Amino acid sequence: MPEVLTTVTMTVNGQRVARSIEPRVLLVHFLREELGLTGTHVGCDTSQCGACTVLLDGEAVKACTVLAVQAHGATVTTIEGLEGTRLHPVQEGFWAKHGLQCGFCTPGAMMTAAYLLSQNPHPSEAEIREGLDGVVCRCTGYETIVRAVQHAAALMSEVSETSGAEDVD
Repeated sequence: MPEVLTTVTMTVNGQRVARSIEPRVLLVHFLREELGLTGTHVGCDTSQCGACTVLLDGEAVKACTVLAVQAHGATVTTIEGLEGTRLHPVQEGFWAKHGLQCGFCTPGAMMTAAYLLSQNPHPSEAEIREGLDGVVCRCTGYETIVRAVQHAAALMSEVSETSGAEDVD
C-alpha cells in the first residue's frame, strides 16, 4: 500500500516551515526529526511528564499528545524559540536560581513557566506550583524551579516597569 502523506505548514520559532509527513506523526517527533529541534524532549510519550511542552498558538500543550497535522497553520514556540537576542527571563531565572539539575524536564518546565507568566505575571507560590503541576521533575524537588519562576516574574516585572517608564517620556 502506498504511503499517504499530507503537507503541513506552520510557523515554528518565527520561521515558516512546510513538510510532507504521514498524518500520524506527533508534533514532538515532527519538531525533533523533521526540523532538528531537539530541545523539546520525549519523556513518557503518555502526556504524564511534561518534558515535551511547547506553546501552540500561545497555549501550553504537550507535544506528545498533538498530531503535527493539528498544528497546521499554527504558531509553535519551542525552547529554542524562547530566547531572543538575550536569555528569556524564564531561562535567566532557571540559571540564576538553579532550577535544573539533569536538564531532562527543563525545556518543558521552562515552556510551562513562560505560559504561566504570560497568563499571570505575578503568580503566588501556590499558583506557580499549580501551574507547573503537569511537569514531573525527579531531581530538584521543585523548590528551585519555583524560585526560578519567581525570579523570572520579578525580572519580567522590572522590564515592563522600565518599558512603561520609557513610554511615558
